[in-house]
Amino acid sequence: MAPRNPFITVVVTGVPGVGKTTVLNHVVELARAEGLRVLVLNFGDFMLEEARRRGLVEHRDQMRHLPLRRQLELQEYAAEALIKAAAARLGPEGYLLVDTHAIVKTPTGFWPGLPRPVVEKLRPDSIVVIEAPPEQVVARQARDTGRVRKDVADVDTVREMMAMARAAAVASAVLVSASVYVVENPEGRAREAAQRILELLRGLR
Repeated sequence: MAPRNPFITVVVTGVPGVGKTTVLNHVVELARAEGLRVLVLNFGDFMLEEARRRGLVEHRDQMRHLPLRRQLELQEYAAEALIKAAAARLGPEGYLLVDTHAIVKTPTGFWPGLPRPVVEKLRPDSIVVIEAPPEQVVARQARDTGRVRKDVADVDTVREMMAMARAAAVASAVLVSASVYVVENPEGRAREAAQRILELLRGLR
């Protein structure tokens, strides 16, 4: 197995609409209040930047419609670029939080967000799976006007995706001997969810 990164690395996952970004914003606030050096990098941003450079897409929601082989190329690129970016900004005392998805629903089936080539480049100490009641996830997706999302999921689809995401996180964690840490994020409890992730960071040091 490849050695760990010098800094603590935690991959934070969740299906669209679970409130992952809000929770991570709270994690940063709480961590910095304790004097912890925390860096949050969005995996999809690195993929999107490279896909745009290659002329493959115009916006993020087109990514999952790319051929799976092309997506894997972009994932591998993003993983390597992301770790390089983190290494330039973090020392051994730092914490890297990677904002991404454990599973992606595509026209050709579910695709792992952390397949072997990617998770072995990221080398996480832990994979966090943020969950919320499916009904709340559907409502959050419907309120999200910042994305070009034409397929707001129904409750059954969200429930299926959450189950798949948990299974995918476990499968990826096995490859690099990482822990899997499930965090509940019901409506109005994002700060409490962030506190749980902060407890994880302390425990990994």
